[in-house]
Amino acid sequence: MRMESFINSKAAIADGKGSFSIQSIRVDDRPERDEVLVQIKAAGICHTDWDSQSWGRPLIMGHEGAGIVRKVGPTVAGLKEGDPVILNWAIPCYQCFSCQEGNQHLCEVNSAVIAGNKISHGHARLEASTLNGTSVERSFSIGTISEYTLVREPACVKITVDIPFPSAAIISCGVMTGYGSVVNVARVKAGSSVVVLGTGGVGLNVIQGARISGAVRIIAIDINPFRLEMAKEYGATHTVLASKDDTGLMEVAKKVRTLTERGADYAFECTAVPALGAAPLAMVRNAGMAIQVSGIEQEIKMDMSLFEWDKIYINPLYGKARPQLDFRILQEHYEKGDLLLDKMVTQTYDLDHLHQAFSDMHKGFNAKGVIVF
Repeated sequence: MRMESFINSKAAIADGKGSFSIQSIRVDDRPERDEVLVQIKAAGICHTDWDSQSWGRPLIMGHEGAGIVRKVGPTVAGLKEGDPVILNWAIPCYQCFSCQEGNQHLCEVNSAVIAGNKISHGHARLEASTLNGTSVERSFSIGTISEYTLVREPACVKITVDIPFPSAAIISCGVMTGYGSVVNVARVKAGSSVVVLGTGGVGLNVIQGARISGAVRIIAIDINPFRLEMAKEYGATHTVLASKDDTGLMEVAKKVRTLTERGADYAFECTAVPALGAAPLAMVRNAGMAIQVSGIEQEIKMDMSLFEWDKIYINPLYGKARPQLDFRILQEHYEKGDLLLDKMVTQTYDLDHLHQAFSDMHKGFNAKGVIVF
């Protein structure tokens, strides 16, 4: 008979009704099969974490994180106690149709994201985390805003370079989404022109991906002048201050055409503002590509003339992440100094100041805010 053994862990718990609290949970510290017990050292926060408060059920918040392996299950082959790891929320099975097609981020076995559920199952044992004696779900099956979490081995990518945990933590969503949308999805060509609508955490990493890919003209657009100055630090060659009164950013589109002669080769929407869902189409040239990065899910109206002529519009998930490959490439870019992560962690907070971290995020104060344990 299996003897129960748990470790106490302080965690942020969403109530499913729009709020959260900091509580003590119990995490199973005897991993089974391919499970891994991770002591979280840092957890990035983003708008998805804020939204998770309203997903209709209690859960342990957080889907960006990095930490140290404390225990491994009997079938774990690639990790051992003491290994530093980055956690990945889109957990692949490697066997289903999508994984075999190279779309690990759309895994049909371990993820319900493609069904609109926003929660990755990952075959994680629900009973492995309990609150007041009741099982509690981990956000995306990893629940990183917690001192400890139990995950499956495919949710972990080993850290192989010298990198602070706060910088490593943000790789697993915002950095991957922005960089991957440029490199894996659009496959931006050297010498090309790129427009980035919105210079939050994801937008800044689109800018970095474009710079690393060799784009020669990177035009950052935002309504916040502070964020445009920040965009220059990450590789923007031009900035355009937009107005909230500019419907669909049509006036901005004119400025883009002036800067690029005929429109940009690529335009990335990173604002999550439904009214701007079609805006990147207005920024690109004939046969250009518009990439809707921010995950707008609301119904929007589109003027089909914006597609004239031969323009491509794509709505990718998570930068088509292949975690075991892409996270290692990102670490190598960081080690070479090409990928700026340390300065992107604008502010760190302890868990008791998560409310302040969310407030600063909404006010646009941070490139990225990170909870440290």
